[in-house]
Amino acid sequence: MRTVVVGASSGLGRCIATGLAQRGATVALMARREARLVQAAAEAGGGAIAVRCDVTDAESCRSAIAEAAERLGGIDALVYATGIGPLARIADLDAETWRRAFDTNVIGASLITAAALPHLRQSRGAAAYLTSVSASMTTPWPGLGAYVVSKAALDKLIEAWRVEHPDVGFTRVIVGDCAGGEGDSLTEFGAAWNQELAAELVPLWVEQRYIAGTMIDVAELVRVVDTVLRCGASAAIPTVAVTPRPNPPAG
Repeated sequence: MRTVVVGASSGLGRCIATGLAQRGATVALMARREARLVQAAAEAGGGAIAVRCDVTDAESCRSAIAEAAERLGGIDALVYATGIGPLARIADLDAETWRRAFDTNVIGASLITAAALPHLRQSRGAAAYLTSVSASMTTPWPGLGAYVVSKAALDKLIEAWRVEHPDVGFTRVIVGDCAGGEGDSLTEFGAAWNQELAAELVPLWVEQRYIAGTMIDVAELVRVVDTVLRCGASAAIPTVAVTPRPNPPAG
């Protein structure tokens, strides 16, 4: 399975890329941070390659996909794991923050998909996109307005691609609490957050039980993504949710 994983320099994307390679896929890892990509590709083994890509730039998406397709000999599967989640109260979000969230979480997904489409159609392959419980399974989390709204838009984007191109399997993978692996594979989702605001809002998420209190084993997420991709277009899975079992209430 010749697979492109976008957002593979760290966090869940890196875990998925290395995990798929260990399951037999030949993987092209894509992200902006080339040095990390090279390290991740070496860790993945199995002929994995590193291809620099900036998803906010259309030409970068086209050239990266073209390079990956040439070096892999085609593309059977695409995983879009790129995502940013700025922490701010919605009234305080400026236009630039909104644009960055949509450029990365939504528009980049469509640009990469458009570039990969001819290869995916030829192979009758599949594309999987990591989305969030906060966009579809809970009410919006306070402080994550830009993230939640853009991920909800990503959900509709996936449906739009599916309607217009039924010869490719398009799947949204709803992900619950998952920290990823260790080192560079650890999620960086909240690395840039204002810690004072986080200290105020995270207890609210816990109180509302948005946070389950347990974490998904990232190996289970990799297993699910691998299964989805191997179905291709012939047995496409529109939506799959990978969430931890919540801890039972005390008492």
